[in-house]
Amino acid sequence: MKVLHDILAVKATEVAAARAARSLEDLTRDAATRPRPRSLVAALHRPAGAPVRVLAEIKRASPSAGPIRPEADPVTIARTYADAGAAALSVLTDRQFFDGRLEFLAPVHDAVPLPVLRKDFVIDPYQVVEARAAGADAVLLIVAALDDVRLAELAACARGCDLDALIEVHDLAEAERALAIAPTLLGVNHRDLATMQIDMGLTAQVAPRVPPGVVLVAESGIKTAADVAAMAAAGAHAILVGESLMRAADPGAALRALRGAA
Repeated sequence: MKVLHDILAVKATEVAAARAARSLEDLTRDAATRPRPRSLVAALHRPAGAPVRVLAEIKRASPSAGPIRPEADPVTIARTYADAGAAALSVLTDRQFFDGRLEFLAPVHDAVPLPVLRKDFVIDPYQVVEARAAGADAVLLIVAALDDVRLAELAACARGCDLDALIEVHDLAEAERALAIAPTLLGVNHRDLATMQIDMGLTAQVAPRVPPGVVLVAESGIKTAADVAAMAAAGAHAILVGESLMRAADPGAALRALRGAA
């Protein structure tokens, strides 16, 4: 998991610099001025018989894929996704590895009526408050990047900020760790962090372990109608799709095609 190790090392440096530039107290005051967050849980929950919800991602690059849609305007993409029926938006805010920006959150949030997830490598409570102050409605917590104590601490911090937390796992062992803190949102990322290979069967393996009431989100590798149908059959409430939409000539048309398949 060298890529994750490298990202986390950079992230620790970034958090230290952010703390030095702006105190947590100042950030907390700014966060308190933001409107009440929109519910990602409610947006992604799928009633029985309803179509799979789509958490559409604004993703300009990644370590595994390289440049995807360089210089894409986040607000334009956000409006395209909203018009095409996305239930919520995921916004990459990591700059070095994903060509994202924290500054994308507020304009995206203001441009559309959908919940907005801050997609980043959150390792410190400072980043949770930072997300709230910047306009996010939810944060991603990656189990592989956190020990059990820090995972629980960050989940509690998110609740304290009125943010939903999408807890992301990459295998069955991580799923057990995540379920131990009683999440409301569980993301199953099909990408193996060691090999970067995709296992599209992972959601089906995790789903039977997920208690009723937990919103299950399938992530990574979802490109076709068959993929969407498989995730629905596995019990996913929602799918997170970014790369395939961002690579499409018309991301809105691509999203409509996936939703039609659902």
